[in-house]
Amino acid sequence: MSNHLAIATVTASLQRLIQAAIQTSVEGARATTVRPNQIATGGTPEVGVNIFLYQTISNAHLANLDAAPLRSKGTPPHRQTPLDLYYMFSFYGNDVELQPQRLLGSVVSVLSDKSILNSGIIQDTCNDPTFEFLRNSDLHQQVPDITITPVNLSLEDLSKTWSVFYQTPYVLSIAYKVMIVVIEGEQGYKRALPVRDRGGVGAMPFPAYPRIDRVTTQSGGSDPIFADSILTIQGRNLQGTHTEVKIGNLRLSPVSVSSGEIVVDLAVVPADSLAAGVQSLQVVHRQTSGVGVESNAYPLILRPKILRCRVTDLDRSEDHTRAAVVNVQVDLTVHPKQRVVLALNEFSDQDPQVYLFERDPQDTDSRHLRIPVHGVKPGEYLLRLIVDGAETILEVDNDPHSPTYQWYNHPKVRIR
Repeated sequence: MSNHLAIATVTASLQRLIQAAIQTSVEGARATTVRPNQIATGGTPEVGVNIFLYQTISNAHLANLDAAPLRSKGTPPHRQTPLDLYYMFSFYGNDVELQPQRLLGSVVSVLSDKSILNSGIIQDTCNDPTFEFLRNSDLHQQVPDITITPVNLSLEDLSKTWSVFYQTPYVLSIAYKVMIVVIEGEQGYKRALPVRDRGGVGAMPFPAYPRIDRVTTQSGGSDPIFADSILTIQGRNLQGTHTEVKIGNLRLSPVSVSSGEIVVDLAVVPADSLAAGVQSLQVVHRQTSGVGVESNAYPLILRPKILRCRVTDLDRSEDHTRAAVVNVQVDLTVHPKQRVVLALNEFSDQDPQVYLFERDPQDTDSRHLRIPVHGVKPGEYLLRLIVDGAETILEVDNDPHSPTYQWYNHPKVRIR
C-alpha cells in the first residue's frame, strides 16, 4: 500500500516518462503539470504537453477493501482507499508544423510501451532531485500493478470538460486513466484488549508490528536483485525476540538485525529454494508460543541468471528461416504457471532483427527451460529471459580494444 504521496508520485512519474519521449520528437518540447487555463496565459513553454489530474474516483471493484475489519482473518493494520486517477494530456505548439499532433503520437506511443508504472519507474522518480519532495513516497512498495489505459471521451464530453472545468479554449487533448492507487491511512485499527481471566492475570499488550519501508542490495539502491545478493531491509520495529525474513514460503535467518535495518544473505539459500520473478518478502517476529507477528508484504523482484544456453532440433525452412529449440539453464527455479518469454536480439549493427517467443506450459518446477523458436533469420543473437517480468541481465564488452567496446556481448546463441 502507499502513503499520502502516492498521487503526486504518479503524476511526477508520468511527467518524467512523457518528457523523455517528447524531447526527441519535437525540439524544445516540455512536459508540464499546470492547470489547462495557464496554457494560453504564458504558464507553459511554447511547445509541449500538459498533464492535468482532473478527477479521482474510488475504484468500484475494490470499494469494499476497507470492510476487512469485519472479517476474522486477514485484517490489514491500516485503513485503505483504492483510487482511479483521470488525467487530461493537452498538446500545444506550432500547428503549421503539426507539433501538437506529433506530440500526441509520441505520448500514445510511450504509454503503449509503458502501460504499467512498475517499481523501477517509480523509484527513479523518487530519486530524481527534481522531485525532492517525493523522497519519502513508498508507492514502489504497492503490490497491485498501476496500469495506464486510454479513456474514450466523446466530442461532447471533451467540450463540456474544457468549458465547465477549465473555461478556456480547447486544445488537442487525450484522456488516460491510471488504476489502481491504494492509499493507506496512518492510524491503525483500534481493537480492545481481551477480557482478563477471573484469576486476575491481565492480557499481554500487542507487540509493535514491524514495517518494511525499503529493500535494496548492499551494492546499490537501484541494482537488480539476484540469487547471491545481500539484501538490506529498512523500516521500523524490525527487531524482535526471534526475527526471521520470509521470502515466499522460505524462512531465512538474518546476518544482522536492528530496529531500523536487517541484513540477509541470499547466497546461503540452496539454489532450488528460490524462484524467479516477483516474490513477497516479510519480516516475521516468531513468538515462543508459536504465534508470529508479520510485517507488511514487500514486493521483491528476483532476477534469474543464465548459466548455459544451446540450440537443438534445428530445422531449415524453404524461406531460409530457421526453427529450433533454445535450451536455457538458469540459477533460479521457474514454476510451471509462470510466464516465460525468450527475447532474441540479433548481434549486428545492420538493421538487427528482434524476436520474442513464449515458453510452452510445463508440468513441474525446473531450472532447465526448452523454448521452441521459429521463423528466425540465421545469425548470432543476444539472449534474454523474462520470467513474470523479471528479466535477465546482458553483459557489456568492457575491453577498450574490442571492436564491440561498450556493446552488449553476452549471453549469445548462434542459429545457423
